[in-house]
Amino acid sequence: MGSMLIEDAAATGAAPRPAHAVARLRAARLAVSTRPFLARGGPKGERCEGCRLRPSHCLCGLPVRQASVRAGVCLLMHDAEPLKPSNTGWLVADVVPDTFAFGWSRTQASEELLALLDDPRWQPYVVFPGEYADSARLVVHALEDVGCAHGEPASRGRRPLFVLLDATWSQARKMFRKSPYLDRFPVLSLHPGQVSAYRLRRASRGDHFCTSEVAALCLELSHDDAASRVLAQWLEVFTHHYEQARNQLPVQWDGAQHQRLNACLAHARGEAAER
Repeated sequence: MGSMLIEDAAATGAAPRPAHAVARLRAARLAVSTRPFLARGGPKGERCEGCRLRPSHCLCGLPVRQASVRAGVCLLMHDAEPLKPSNTGWLVADVVPDTFAFGWSRTQASEELLALLDDPRWQPYVVFPGEYADSARLVVHALEDVGCAHGEPASRGRRPLFVLLDATWSQARKMFRKSPYLDRFPVLSLHPGQVSAYRLRRASRGDHFCTSEVAALCLELSHDDAASRVLAQWLEVFTHHYEQARNQLPVQWDGAQHQRLNACLAHARGEAAER
């Protein structure tokens, strides 16, 4: 029954969701482009503006936005990332209401980004492997009431804001080194016990995770368990639709990916009703 609900929602030809932070950044990036960005597959492939997939494989009818998420996510996106159909920061914004997206620049940070990082309602955590952090910075492996590297007040009462560097691994390392406005914040170093399941791009190492996988792990640490589970399954469903479209195959609406997503959404609704 649950899988039919998902199929029916998608089959109605639902309009794209209201534009979230990554969609708005994509639109701004396209507005200043001097030439069109061509994803793999060439210029002829029509894509849905709401989910970036072929219309025949559209995901826009699936209600995955979670209403009650304590944490926020700040995506610092390398230049082309908002334009790539395989980008998974887009999936984070689908699920987490307080998702913010900014284009990364080596020479300057936007005023909106700096204002967000200074907002007293948030405690930013730069999510990056601790081995790359300077020894003078505080490296944390779990969310705690900790002060920042330069003696700032503890984070008690603030909502966690996970700052994710959305880029290829080589680009992310450069971004980490060349973003001095992030140096005063704690580094959250994740040590998950699994390897990445992301299949849409090649990674040089199994412990390199895509952006939505990292975000799901962070949400688990902030006790946003329902959102973490939904985001993890949303990646699986997106991957299935993406690969089926790439291989010119129909979506398996009653397949395991959709069934697991349905179960997560039902569980999340049950938890919300009990609050």
